[in-house]
Amino acid sequence: MQLSIRRGALRHRDYSLFFFGQLVSLVGSWMQTVGQSWLILKMTDSPFKLGFISMLQFLPMLLLSLFAGALIDRLPKKKLIIGTQTVFMILAFVLAALVWTNRVQYWHVAVLALLLGLFNTLDMPARQSFIVEMVGREDLGSAVALNSAMFNGARIVGPAVAGLMIAKYGIASAFLINGLSFVAVIISLFAIKAEGLPKPHQRVSMLTQIGEGLRYTLQTPVVTFALGLLLAVGLFVINWSVLIPLLAKNVLHQDSQGYGVLMSVMGAGSLLGALLMAAQGSKPAPLKMIVHMAIGLCVFTMSVFFIHQFWVACAALFVMGFTMIRCLTGVNTSLQMTAPDEMRGRVMSLYVLANAGVTPLGSLYTGTVSQVFGPSYGFLAAGGTGLVAVVGLLIWWAALRRRQPQALLPEAL
Repeated sequence: MQLSIRRGALRHRDYSLFFFGQLVSLVGSWMQTVGQSWLILKMTDSPFKLGFISMLQFLPMLLLSLFAGALIDRLPKKKLIIGTQTVFMILAFVLAALVWTNRVQYWHVAVLALLLGLFNTLDMPARQSFIVEMVGREDLGSAVALNSAMFNGARIVGPAVAGLMIAKYGIASAFLINGLSFVAVIISLFAIKAEGLPKPHQRVSMLTQIGEGLRYTLQTPVVTFALGLLLAVGLFVINWSVLIPLLAKNVLHQDSQGYGVLMSVMGAGSLLGALLMAAQGSKPAPLKMIVHMAIGLCVFTMSVFFIHQFWVACAALFVMGFTMIRCLTGVNTSLQMTAPDEMRGRVMSLYVLANAGVTPLGSLYTGTVSQVFGPSYGFLAAGGTGLVAVVGLLIWWAALRRRQPQALLPEAL
């Protein structure tokens, strides 16, 4: 596995700079995620208000992802990413100052979360579509899998460090370290030679470009199915910023360190899944495997309803992280390998919409269920509704195969 990874995306200088800069930054970002959730629970002790903050953070993705995709296909991606990362650094420092001076209020966190989400709507699909500019199509699958490994390696370290830092120095320390971590990624971006310049295109409006992206998606069955599968788990299941802190505090009766361990364990499962994907090279994952991972994620999420012991919860979260990342990385690679270069920004904006943009709806759903019935029921509702959605999508796919077998890739399902 190690040899396969070395021969992949990391042999490209630009991607190596990008990878290690992002790794440092993502550790800080996970520290902020843990700190923000813990701050809201300490301030309000309200599952609904925790879900509302998550909704605000992802609302811009729900409303603006399609426009962001068209804009990304028009702009130099490197400059765009430098701009968004600089904004993230400033927002982290502002939140650190507010908490350290004991002036922070709920509405401060809400406004900062909304601004973070607004710029993330541009940043996430821009970074995803910039990868191919650094490694080419040959090593694209390797790069996507390594990106997932990087993200989840940071998920192991970030929450664990955050739990220790919060316990010893207070919540503001997590935000301060996050702000400092962006220095690494900004320096690495300036050192990268690739600019991610837009492809030549006809002078058409953004609405026309958005329409082109949607038509391509709807007319390409495998892309439609992959995005639909991602939507099912993204909307109903992947609401960890609401569910896991509630599990830690209200069910398992843990402090910030216990919460950090739970997040790190899920990150460890995700890291293992991502490394296995990276070792497979650039070949797109079969949709059958992606479906199995989505079903496994839903089932293990439902199983948390029955769990009240800390280490049993850790085991379940490890498997949930493993199945989640193999599903997400499989969809990501399939979309990037399928999409034409001139349309990749729009396709990846749909990926971000289905993966993270629907979080406002999912956060309100799981937050409300947890508020009314308790956190354990939040996990049961999340996994159960996700499973129903995946089964419904499989029924649609089976009917489509009967009607249009010639339109589907032979290895799809």
